[in-house]
Parts: sequence; C-alpha cells; structure tokens
Amino acid sequence: MKFLKYIFLIILVFCIGCEKAEKQDPNVIIILLDDLGYGDFQTFNPNGKINTSNINKISNDGLILTNAHVTSSVCTPSRYSLLTGRYNWRSKLKNGVLTGVSGPLIEKDRSTLADLFKKNDYQTGFIGKWHLGWNWGKIDKNIDFGSGWNKIDFENIDFSIPIENGPNSNGFDYSFGFSGSLDMAPYVYVENSYPTMIPTKITVDKGEYTWWREGPTSDDFIHKETTPLLFDKSINYIKSRDKKKPFFLYLALPSPHTPILPTRQWINKSGLNPYADFVLQIDSLIGRLNSLLIEENIEENTILIISSDNGCSPEANFKLLGEKGHDPSYIFRGHKADIFEGGTRVPLIIKWPNKIQKKSISNTLVSLADFYSTFAEILGLNLDENEAEDSFSILPIFEKSNSLSSRNSLVTSSLNGTFAIQKNEFKLITSADSGGWSQPVPRNNNENIGADFQLYNLELDPGEKNNLHSKNNIISNELKNELKKIIISGRSTVGKKSKNENIDNWKQINWINK
Repeated sequence: MKFLKYIFLIILVFCIGCEKAEKQDPNVIIILLDDLGYGDFQTFNPNGKINTSNINKISNDGLILTNAHVTSSVCTPSRYSLLTGRYNWRSKLKNGVLTGVSGPLIEKDRSTLADLFKKNDYQTGFIGKWHLGWNWGKIDKNIDFGSGWNKIDFENIDFSIPIENGPNSNGFDYSFGFSGSLDMAPYVYVENSYPTMIPTKITVDKGEYTWWREGPTSDDFIHKETTPLLFDKSINYIKSRDKKKPFFLYLALPSPHTPILPTRQWINKSGLNPYADFVLQIDSLIGRLNSLLIEENIEENTILIISSDNGCSPEANFKLLGEKGHDPSYIFRGHKADIFEGGTRVPLIIKWPNKIQKKSISNTLVSLADFYSTFAEILGLNLDENEAEDSFSILPIFEKSNSLSSRNSLVTSSLNGTFAIQKNEFKLITSADSGGWSQPVPRNNNENIGADFQLYNLELDPGEKNNLHSKNNIISNELKNELKKIIISGRSTVGKKSKNENIDNWKQINWINK
C-alpha cells in the first residue's frame, strides 16, 4: 500500500511538472522600426514595390492587424505610450520630440513594460534608439543643457561617468543604445548606463538621404553600421540568455529614419531609391533574427511583434517613390508628423505559433499602447490603478482574429499636439489642418487648434478627403464630448481619475472650454 502511495505521489509530481512546462511564459520580442510607412510592407500594401520577402513570410505565419495605430505621429511620444500603456500627451511633453540631450520623459514612479516582465522573473533587454530622454553626466552640475541642436549643448556633458534615468532605471537588466535619433548628437553608444567610448571628433553629413546633424562622435559610432550592429547585439543577447528564464527584448531600431544608410551590398537593390534599399536591408536582418528563433528551438513559444513608431517621413522622397509606383502611406492621407492616417496608422505583425493561427487577419481597432495590458493578462498580473491607464488587452484577438478588444475608441496626436479621436467608422480631428508637415500646414503657435474641426468616415473615405463636420454636428459633438472626458479623466480605462502632467498653458485643449 505504501508502495502504491509513493507511485501515486511520483506521478502527481510529474504531472504538476508537466503542467508547469506547458504553461511556460512566452519569450517576447518587440521590433519597432523608425519612420516606416504602413505601405512599405507588401503584406499591407498589395501594390507595394519593395520586396519584403521575410516580412511576408513572418506575416503568413502569424497575425496581421490592419487597423493598428501609434498614439502619436512622431517618435518620442509613440515610444512613451508603447512602454507605459499611457497616452503620450498625459506626460509633460505636449508636442514635438526630445533631442539627444533631453532629460527623462518617463516619470520616476511610472511602471514600464520592462518592469511588468521583471515582476514575472523575466530577463529584460533594450537595444537601439531610446529617445525618451535620460540624464547625461555633467561637468558643471549647475549648468543646464540646451536644446540639443547647438555645439554649446554638448560641452557640459561628462562622457566618462554613467548616465542616469535611462533604460536600466526603467526595468531593463541589459541595455545598449543611444539617446536620440541617429541624426541627433551626441553620437555615443551607452551600454548598461556607461558610454562605451568618449567622443574624440565632430562629425556631420549633409547628403540628401544620408544627413545627420553636427555633433560629438565616438570612434566606435559608425552611422552606416548602426542598424546591422543592433541586430548583432540582439542575436548575441538571445544566444547568451539564461535559458532557464523567459526573456523580453525591445529592439528599437533607428531605421529607416534618417540618415538613410543602406550598406554597400544593399545599394540599388530595390530599383527604387536609397530608402527602399534600406527597407530591404532591414527586412533581411529581421529574417535573420527570425531564423535564429528556429535555430534556438524557441520559435513556438516566442511572441514576435513587428511594427513602426509612426508613418513614413517625407525624407524617403515620396515623389520619386510615387513615380515608380510605390506609396509608403498606401491609400492613406499624410505621413509622419500628421494627424491623418498616414501619420498614425502603422503595420503590426504578431507571430506566436503556440497561440496564433497562421494567416490570421484582424481589422479591430488597436493601439501599440495595448501591449501593456495584453502582456499583463498573458502573465496573469493585475495592474495598479495608476498603471497603463490607456491600455486595453488584445489577447482575445490572438485566440480568434475576428474577436474584439474592450477598446471602443482611440485617441491619437500629431507633431504639434493636435488631437484626433476614432470610434467605430468615424474620426474627429481638433483642427482644420494636418497638425504636422503636410498641407494644410498648421500655424506655429498652435492658436488655430480647436478653431475648426474635421470629421471623416474612415470606412467610406479611408483617404480622409471628405470633411463631414459641417454636415454631421451630432457625431462631431458626440466624439468631442468623449475626447473631452478621456482627457479630463486622466485615463480611458475603468478606474479612479488620474492626472495629466504639465497642464498649465496647454493650448491644445483650449477647444474644450469653447
């Protein structure tokens, strides 16, 4: 009898062990491209002329989301939302982007995606373009840094001491990258808070596609080699990981943003222009990383996410690409910086063989801010009241592509802080202009925001050509009131009222009181 009890216990322990193995938390990789348009991947643009064969394969192996958006049409704010699950304009940054010398944007008491994974005993790694600000060491602690565009802005940086309040202070065990965009000085790699080399020279490039601003540059910082280097670092991170723990890797690419620098073997490969060549190179590098997952035998339980931080930049040369039959914005109006769909709608691909069926497609309205709540649900974690206030889980879409999330509206913003709210088929814009770089260009002082509105039916008019505002005041007012509520409440999820930062002289919400 005792013998049978022992056998029973052994079987029970074995079964529990099997159950744990089956429920092993997935690895997560987020690859965020920089300034890639919705129409640059053939998966999203049947007329696209860039042969993104690796992306096509990954798309076929997973889920493509055709109605995915960033919260802002420019770099810094959209990255803030991705990591915090919070609308970017709730932070102190109401318009524009940070520079290479800017202080941290993520609040000290705010949890990030990396923090979320660390709670569940993940290894967490950041590689690439941070662009969320950090504190450089100072030679004279009493002198503040400038705007980040002039020589004097860099003269007080002490590159011999560690930075503060960067990736390692925001949940990442390992980090390797640089402060701003690849065209923003200083051009210095920082690994685990320490600059890898002290700058010894000043560099600048004034080429049509290859330009970057003048600034201090380390000998190991070679602009053309940056994108391949970041993939090398990512591959090494995956290979050298602790195989007993799951990992989260955030690969924040600086490309195909300017400087547009395909390496020699990719020049003229697309037959279009250097921008398209650069996209082809990135496609190849992503394919290499995807193959590594198979080699490491972790593909089945790895969530691979590929997207962009906003729409394509005019620096890609839309005119030339258009003459050759390629439109980075596909059928949508506008581009980077704009409040129109070309600025905020981005390609989103999610592959997870253990969970997501191949060739899945969803047109459900989602935001990259939704990753936060999605992964909290996957990991079985409850969120605090002041955490991810604008994030809705999209896990149901993983399980069944025609499912809906609990998100019923989405707020986006432009370079100058113009708002838009999308709900069902309608989209309301709180200005009469683009809010960015395309026509009609807004006034510099933001005084025109809220002076007039635009209303579009995106189902019937995805190109946002027919403004319905004057003809449908009922819908406009309904959306206006919902947007007002979302702003004032400090959150769009259910919970206690939260606060927005830096609300004094917030010109972009003057329309609320009109």
